[in-house]
Amino acid sequence: MHVPDGFINAPVSAVTGVVAAGAIAVSLRGARRELDERTAPLAGLVAAFIFAVQMLNFPVAAGTSGHLLGGALAAILVGPFTGVLCVSVVLLMQGVLFADGGLTALGVNITDMAIVTTVVSYALFRGLLAVLPRKRRSVTVASFVAALVSVPAAAVAFTLMYAVGGTTDVSIGKVATAMIGVHVLIGIGEAVITALTVGAVVAVRPDLVHGARGLRQRLRLRVNGELVDAPAPAAPVAARTSRRTLWLTGLVTSLVLAGFVSFYASANPDGLEKVAHDQGIDKKTGKHAASDSPLADYGVRDVADARLSGGLAGVIGVGVTVVAGSTVFWAVRRRRDADVSPASTASTGA
Repeated sequence: MHVPDGFINAPVSAVTGVVAAGAIAVSLRGARRELDERTAPLAGLVAAFIFAVQMLNFPVAAGTSGHLLGGALAAILVGPFTGVLCVSVVLLMQGVLFADGGLTALGVNITDMAIVTTVVSYALFRGLLAVLPRKRRSVTVASFVAALVSVPAAAVAFTLMYAVGGTTDVSIGKVATAMIGVHVLIGIGEAVITALTVGAVVAVRPDLVHGARGLRQRLRLRVNGELVDAPAPAAPVAARTSRRTLWLTGLVTSLVLAGFVSFYASANPDGLEKVAHDQGIDKKTGKHAASDSPLADYGVRDVADARLSGGLAGVIGVGVTVVAGSTVFWAVRRRRDADVSPASTASTGA
């Protein structure tokens, strides 16, 4: 659902740019509360994994494909504020290096794919966990439903933005019907990918999944005939997989998906591209500012073999994204440590 240049007019693009910048600023502050020395490296990996899986377009209807948006997955794994930053990093890398999603439309894409999907999915996720049994399986179920709903929610958001700032005169009712209809189907794929990924991480390291925190019920002991809460453990239960092993496994998986599996992805246009062509939204699509990039269209310039070119582009994309994401989240964590240290010093001095 990457919106190219020319779909939305300049005033609305500017407004969404301001919205996106404000949301990123708020998320940078909020991420300080979500990230620590254990979860900051995972956040960079989540960004790289989303980049990789977004290369895997899957067929959803005749002549149409879809791909992961990633807002729900990121929010549940590393927190909603960090999730916004994860998807924003991916969108920035895609727009600047791969000419995917317009640069003047970057605010539109961040608002739609990072903010809307994350806010809607995480709010629904927390609401479902409040009524479901306090079990790990509930995290997976809630992830599925939240991801499913987040995709048509993004389609609705795009339709509203187009109704205000669209550059062609088309029937908004027809656009809304087509966008929501196809993105409900795409949402099913999003839900499956999100639930499988969250379920896999919860199975080996539930303590690292933001959305799974607080689900463990306190052990109760009978003392002198009365049930009392047992003391909370000083450290998490021993995990079956180390953080380093989990990180390396996730990175290798991302590299394989982007560097090899992506070659077999559906070549059909995604939901937005198909609707834009059918409804005439794409009549004023502008040339991408990064169209001359050596990695434009997910290929390496001057590499003739399509399989090798796409695979190298995918591997480079994963590498650049994990480095950029990890740098951002390392800086956020360092800022958190800097904020905590003076407070601790002041408390000790008092």
